[in-house]
Amino acid sequence: MNVLQLVTSRRPFFDQQVSALEDRGVDCTVLEVPGRHSGDSGRSPAAYARFYPTVLSAVRSSSFDIVHANYGLVAPFALAQPTRPVVVSLWGTDLMGQQSWLRSVSRYGVRRADAAVVPSRPMSRELETDHELIPFGVDTDLFRPMSRAHAREYLGWETDRPVALFPYDRTRAVKDFPRARRLVERAEVDVELRTVTGVDHAEMPYYMNASDLLLVTSKRESGPMVVKEAAACNLPVVSTDVGFVRETVGDVTNCIVSDNDGALLGGLERIVETGDRANGRDAVDGLSVDSLGERLSGLYRRVLDREEATGYPTGVSHDV
Repeated sequence: MNVLQLVTSRRPFFDQQVSALEDRGVDCTVLEVPGRHSGDSGRSPAAYARFYPTVLSAVRSSSFDIVHANYGLVAPFALAQPTRPVVVSLWGTDLMGQQSWLRSVSRYGVRRADAAVVPSRPMSRELETDHELIPFGVDTDLFRPMSRAHAREYLGWETDRPVALFPYDRTRAVKDFPRARRLVERAEVDVELRTVTGVDHAEMPYYMNASDLLLVTSKRESGPMVVKEAAACNLPVVSTDVGFVRETVGDVTNCIVSDNDGALLGGLERIVETGDRANGRDAVDGLSVDSLGERLSGLYRRVLDREEATGYPTGVSHDV
């Protein structure tokens, strides 16, 4: 099976998805929108205009079985080619973000696709179109519990103080670093706030295991994957109620999910006082990258079986 994967920007969880599919014999070719995306700044319309002929050329020159659009913004480019069935995966901000035009584009994409995928129950509740709920996978071999002392030594953290880890660029307004700083300053326990951004994905387990808790104060999120990764490390999580945080760690010991500053502060103080870890690794059981690859490849097969049964290509070509 050959699949053309369209994506705005490659992310670690997307690369893990591709690897898991290829481990199952699915040959994936990835096309990324040209240009660079940084922080809250998106690509220009010209970058997407250059992307369209690249997609058409790839479909015409190669024998792809399926075109998979990963994120709502690239769904129109998958649908614009009339010869291959289309799978659309939404990631979060494309369906539940503040930009109404992006929500409209994403909903249109899943309505026209041969199959749609969302990664979380909150997103599933927002989507009336038939779809599959397939959570993003976590590499539980990479993200695993390890000694705090070992992790701090590896990172060169010369401190014995408890650490609250803020896992984002502090300048991104949507992540609300000022709220995180305010909570730590108000805490009646000794705790140090440290930020991490732009490091190699393989280094993140060390930062998580070197810390005492993960502090997420985002105003909105499409996930965030960092919470699942923290859970796999048994790192306690204190987070606003965004994305799929509650469904991931809402019932995990030593994790707090709330939009109330008092509840967040109380959870932070209690975690620091006890020094206990979470049992979040049990919560991500069944959310492995292997499970993701198996479920996606099964979805691809069902799409192709439907195409074979109807005797003509599925997708937008029904109307061509």
